[in-house]
Amino acid sequence: MTDILIKSFNRPHYLDRCLTSIEKYVEGDYKITVLDDGTPQKYLEKIQLKFPRVKIRLSNQYEQKVQAIQENLETGKEIDGFQIPTDLWIDAVKNASPYVFVTEDDVWFTKPFQLNESVEEMKTHKIDLLKLGWLGNNRPETLESAKTLSSNLLIEDLSRVFTSNDFVMNLILHNKFKFFSFLYRLGIVDNHTTRKYWLLNSILMGLWRKDYWLYVWKDANQKVNEKEQLKNAAVWLHKNKSNSNLIAQLNDNVLQTTFQSSATNSYHKYGFKFDVNYFNYLLNEAWLNNEFDAMQNFPRDFDLDYLINFFDSKIDKGEFYKWVETFKNQYRLLNYEID
Repeated sequence: MTDILIKSFNRPHYLDRCLTSIEKYVEGDYKITVLDDGTPQKYLEKIQLKFPRVKIRLSNQYEQKVQAIQENLETGKEIDGFQIPTDLWIDAVKNASPYVFVTEDDVWFTKPFQLNESVEEMKTHKIDLLKLGWLGNNRPETLESAKTLSSNLLIEDLSRVFTSNDFVMNLILHNKFKFFSFLYRLGIVDNHTTRKYWLLNSILMGLWRKDYWLYVWKDANQKVNEKEQLKNAAVWLHKNKSNSNLIAQLNDNVLQTTFQSSATNSYHKYGFKFDVNYFNYLLNEAWLNNEFDAMQNFPRDFDLDYLINFFDSKIDKGEFYKWVETFKNQYRLLNYEID
């Protein structure tokens, strides 16, 4: 039995899509736990009724987050999206199966996936991370020195990624003592140097050996620090450099995510008059009242013209379109495939 853990916050319309896609496409023995950080109870009750086998765990900050959502609707007070329940996530992974799929509510399966078979291949080949999606970034046909491990899996040659101990990786990935800046001026490193380390991580779309996930997220302290994660991943690779099969990818991308929605305003403020928190509220209420189809336009993301059907006078659709385009362009610059 493999654990599937879904991190969730106040987007039940996406969570519904995520869970429905798992039921539709994932074959094997698994149990699902939603790790929720503040989705109002009325939405979670509907999720529980529709998916009775799913377990829902609440964060220690759950009541505080629910109150923050209500205050935002009543007064406009900003929701703090940077207060992250890493303690909940880490505890869930610690108590999970030896191999665990960790994802988020705005990720969904688009094709059949054989979970049991994949876990067995990971055990056989000593794979610590199997990427189930890559969104055009590091696709199999563009991977340097990729080798075929089986009919389902590709292995990346990680020897081109420099790794070392904690101290040295702090110099590089955290630019401690301005070391990376010094190497940059000498032309030894460039902006692509640190991007290579993303080969070692997968925040949204990874099937993990749980020991590796826990190492990547160690000392998180209620923050998502991507540089720290990459540093930890590099140190793990250094400690396990005899394992040439550490990171693998499926031959076929089976997951998708959104680039036109966010859980809060915190991460994506672009200066437009668009309130993503109120946007989520309108969609959540429509979904609760069975007016919003969580599988609309599936397996692609929701059609933008469909979403604006639920807008009221408080949301300017022109500002919404500009916000979405700016959001997508951030990821286009990183070579992600965007609808």
